[in-house]
Amino acid sequence: MLNKIKIWKNQNNSSTLRDKIEEIKKLPVPEHVAIIMDGNGRWAKKRALPRVAGHHEGMKVVRKTTMLANELGIKTLTLYAFSTENWKRPKNEIDFIMKLPEEFLDTFLPELVENNVQVKMMGYKDQLPVHTLNAIEKAINETKDNTGLVLNFALNYGSRAEIIDAVKEVLIDYKSGIIDEKDLDEETFSSYLMTSDFSDPDLLIRTSGEIRLSNFMLWQLAYSEFWFTDVLWPDFREEHLLDAIESFQKRQRRFGGI
Repeated sequence: MLNKIKIWKNQNNSSTLRDKIEEIKKLPVPEHVAIIMDGNGRWAKKRALPRVAGHHEGMKVVRKTTMLANELGIKTLTLYAFSTENWKRPKNEIDFIMKLPEEFLDTFLPELVENNVQVKMMGYKDQLPVHTLNAIEKAINETKDNTGLVLNFALNYGSRAEIIDAVKEVLIDYKSGIIDEKDLDEETFSSYLMTSDFSDPDLLIRTSGEIRLSNFMLWQLAYSEFWFTDVLWPDFREEHLLDAIESFQKRQRRFGGI
């Protein structure tokens, strides 16, 4: 009897989720969604597990979130996977995180290819372990011709460093005569950033109850809509993404106008 009740509840929840997906698809969805995936360590601590268990569980959520974003017609999903400041964490935790792309992409890559998802990465590659970089570059190469959702991992990424490097590149081009000071506007400067291939995020999601940007896309998020939740990333479900997008669809984006 209990099993029958459980099956009925699961079917009912699935039906409700499907209805909500169809309702959301009737309205414009954000073109670019960025997520600060926060709370893996706290999720593990609440269960008396090592912090790495939270990171491992979080990768499962990446898969489900990616597939739903692709179904909804979102063009770019940028996930903040590892910041330039995260190197301050314990070595065993860093080593584990750096092995996750290899494990995750090995199992998930066929599904990404099948669903026309293109993998990209932004961040500083030179500091990444060889095995991490090889796994990412393999995924990038094998999905480069896909035309669906762009799954963009921000790995070893820091926005302040990105902006400083962009300024340096602008100065080099100015001294070389490639650009003139009259040419430098917001659009031109954006072309020097790591996100030059994407539109700026329409929606930023941050999990775990923290309400800050943590050095993430400081230039690009100037006019993004923010959605914060207390849910820890390993507990983030499809309905949470739908709630965030539904909230986005109800907002008026005036970009400084009336």
